[in-house]
Amino acid sequence: MKFWLCASVLALTVSAGAVSQKQKGANGKNELTLAAIQPGRDKLAGIEKQLNDRLRAESADSAGSHAWTDPCSGRRLSLEVDREGVIQTITISSSTSHENCKSKTDPKRDPFWSTGRGLHLGDAAEHVVDLYGAPSSGGPSVKQGHELELMFYMFDWAGSDVPQVMEVSCDQETGRVVEIMLAFPSL
Repeated sequence: MKFWLCASVLALTVSAGAVSQKQKGANGKNELTLAAIQPGRDKLAGIEKQLNDRLRAESADSAGSHAWTDPCSGRRLSLEVDREGVIQTITISSSTSHENCKSKTDPKRDPFWSTGRGLHLGDAAEHVVDLYGAPSSGGPSVKQGHELELMFYMFDWAGSDVPQVMEVSCDQETGRVVEIMLAFPSL
């Protein structure tokens, strides 16, 4: 009898956990867009002209990879597309800006450098948690010699028709967001 009582309590706990995961979706803690682009839905052909009008296109390093930079701020936007031209992965990253260049747009108001929920390159790491909650996993990382703190979010609870993975990299020294990646369906 005690076994079944424990099993019932365990089942209720697991079921409550599943409900809280579904409630996460109801609270809108997942992310649908990055750089005003929705992976899994938007096609490269539909946004390429808009990107080319605002940013400098880099030469493609592989068939499915495309990138643009803002020569003034040093920020970079890269896209990976599938064979049908549907964008699968979006990455935005920051670099050092060029001092002799004055940008006409405020990066805090420019949707090219933020998520749909308002996370911008340069925001504090604490703001990531404020917007999305605790990450699914995370830890230290190194990219091109820079020590980073990686925050990894999985959105599989939100359904298979939305982006499934978001990675946010913060500079360990400054605690600021330096790169955001959003992928559909998953990595």
